[in-house]
Amino acid sequence: MIIVTKPDATEEQIAHIVKRIKEWGLKAEISRGAVRVVIGVIGPEDAIREKPLAAIPGVDSVTPVLKPYKLVAYEFRGTPSLVNVGDVPVGGKEVVIMSGPCSVESREQITSIARDVKKAGARILRGGAFKPRTSPYSFQGLGPEGLKMLAEAREETGLPVITEIMDTKDLEVIERYADCLQVGTRNMQNFALLKEVGRSRLPVMLKRGMSATVRDLLMSAEYILNEGNFNVLLCERGIRTFETATRNTLDLNAVPVLKAETHLPVVVDPTHGVGVRQYIPAMALAAVAAGADALMIEVHNAPEFSKSDGDQALLPGEFEDLVQRIRAVAAVVGRDI
Repeated sequence: MIIVTKPDATEEQIAHIVKRIKEWGLKAEISRGAVRVVIGVIGPEDAIREKPLAAIPGVDSVTPVLKPYKLVAYEFRGTPSLVNVGDVPVGGKEVVIMSGPCSVESREQITSIARDVKKAGARILRGGAFKPRTSPYSFQGLGPEGLKMLAEAREETGLPVITEIMDTKDLEVIERYADCLQVGTRNMQNFALLKEVGRSRLPVMLKRGMSATVRDLLMSAEYILNEGNFNVLLCERGIRTFETATRNTLDLNAVPVLKAETHLPVVVDPTHGVGVRQYIPAMALAAVAAGADALMIEVHNAPEFSKSDGDQALLPGEFEDLVQRIRAVAAVVGRDI
């Protein structure tokens, strides 16, 4: 249920509304606009419906949220949310670029790439310390040592770090070194993990499952918000279809749909979306035109020696050229980078 206060509602009235909601055993989430305050009421629908919310002083209107995802729905906030990754805001006018290698392989590798992507215009450093791989014989990441290397690269470049979490037991150590948690496509419906990151102090980027619908993605995000963490980014990273020309099919339809359905910022990962180096720039530009708030693009300074996904990583020079073109497209659609 959504409560909209009167334009002249006082702080005392707003506090009283929240107090009454909590006295009924329900949760209240406040979103402040320029003129009015929107208060989301969270709890069992039957329990909410029977409460006299409209009778509380200062309330202008009460509107039910009919969608199954209550907290994620755009109506819950009525305005786009801004999520800070370190000191970098995502969801505003700026299209934020996240970049780095698929996997952290060495201190020299991650630091060198971090310098390159920052120089080109990236605002956030990505790199995997824990890697979910289809084969148990493939490189699985450096674990805690990789996290330390990411933190050292952040120290040198100032770029906040986003890295993947695969297991609830790793949350504590990842929180010590990272600025944002990534829940990968294989874990989009790992509900125990979603609940755990929902209790984290760090923002979370939730990647769409490779066979998931937009609704599935939003319902998974609802798990995180329901635990109290509203700092969530949604990432379109391609889905599996019958097409074999590319690794996945990047569903750019999802970008405007998500922008209409939810207040959460939308990230597009064209690297995993197509999985073929030569097509990544075109899809990155298309994602910006479609309304993406951020891009995640893999870069490696020696792809032929990469321990994972080298065939889809851009070289630093290619990335620098792409950033210039992204800047031009962003300007056309009224965005900055």
